[in-house]
Amino acid sequence: MKTYICLILALAVSNSIQILLPSYQSLIPGTTEFPAPIWVIALINAGIAIVLYGALGLIGLMLSKRLGFAEIWDKGVSNRQRFLTPGILGVVLGIVLIIGDIIFSRFNGIGRLAHPPFPSSIFASLSAGIGEEIMFRLFFISFWVWIISCLTLKGRRKNQVFWIITIIAALAFAAGHIPSFMLLYSYKSASDIPPMLILESFLLNGIISIFAAYYMRKNGFLAAACIHFWTDMVWHVLWGVIA
Repeated sequence: MKTYICLILALAVSNSIQILLPSYQSLIPGTTEFPAPIWVIALINAGIAIVLYGALGLIGLMLSKRLGFAEIWDKGVSNRQRFLTPGILGVVLGIVLIIGDIIFSRFNGIGRLAHPPFPSSIFASLSAGIGEEIMFRLFFISFWVWIISCLTLKGRRKNQVFWIITIIAALAFAAGHIPSFMLLYSYKSASDIPPMLILESFLLNGIISIFAAYYMRKNGFLAAACIHFWTDMVWHVLWGVIA
């Protein structure tokens, strides 16, 4: 629980720092002023992280334990399985995203995907590694697997249900990036987004989702967060600077 509280506080601080950085503010096209002082918006973001993500994550932790998923500091999981292997996998996945971006840039209608400017990209990677994993893996998967497998099917077909929900979570995670495409590239509606760009988003984000879900169940939430964080460090931070 202490580790989880530290993760939520890190998410809150990271979200706040992002808002305060001029490099992050420059991402919002055509915006000359914000509806409230920037420090107020930063505090609101911190509050959302603590209240919303904190609550959803607690529910996810409770349900994942009931489902038999590995806990945050599961005694059967070594630090190598919890940090090192997921970290290496995250670097590999980051390289896969770079290669995929180069390939899709010829067909997606916009070229290479945009990245948060440095140093905002570092805090974006930290926020995504914690916040998105809480939302789409720890809470979403644990909640729906528990509802379907434990309540509806009385504990049967837990593995099959896990993979079905994992695929749905991957689709939801990819779909969650569509509003950012509309904002960054000034699309008026989701239907205006080129089909190849949508395919790229669903394919590349789906890959991360599948691996993160598998490692969360096997090695605990820290493993999933580690995969996502190091993927984004290579993808957004390193590639964002080079590209």
